[in-house]
Amino acid sequence: MKRIIGIDPGLLHTGWAIIEVAGSSRKYIASGVILPPTKMEFSQRLAYIFNGINELCEKFQPNECAIEIIFVNNNSKTTLLLGHARAAAITAVAVKEIPVFEYEPNKVKKALTGMGHADKDQIYKMLSILLPDAHPKTSDESDAIAIALTHSNTSRYV
Repeated sequence: MKRIIGIDPGLLHTGWAIIEVAGSSRKYIASGVILPPTKMEFSQRLAYIFNGINELCEKFQPNECAIEIIFVNNNSKTTLLLGHARAAAITAVAVKEIPVFEYEPNKVKKALTGMGHADKDQIYKMLSILLPDAHPKTSDESDAIAIALTHSNTSRYV
C-alpha cells in the first residue's frame, strides 16, 4: 500500500489531499487548504506553507508526493511568487525524504477526464466518481485530489 500527498501550491491557498493506493484500489483519506493570513509578510507566508505541509506529512505519513508544475502566465512576477510557494511545499516534503513527482495541469486534467483542457466542473464530477468519499469544498482542494489521483494512476510508469 502507498499513501500519496497531492499538493496544489499557492501563496494564498495551497490545496492538499491524501489518498491511499493498493493495487487498482484508491481510497480518499483527507484533504483541505492551507490558508496563510494575507497580512503576513511574504517570508512568513512561505514558512506557514512549509509548516502546514510538514505537519501533514507528520500526521499522515505519505510515501510519495505529487505536486502541480506551475504554468507560466503573462505576469512573470506572479509566476515567480507562485514558484516560491511551490518551493516551500516541495522543501517540506523533501526534508522528510519523500519522493516528489511533478505534473503539468493539462496532464492532470487529461489523466482524469481524457481532455487536457477540462474545466473545474468536469474534474469535480470525475473525482466524485473515482473517490465518492471525497467532497472538496474549494477548487484548490479538488485540484490537489486530482493531482494525487493522477500520480496514483501514472506512478507505476514513472
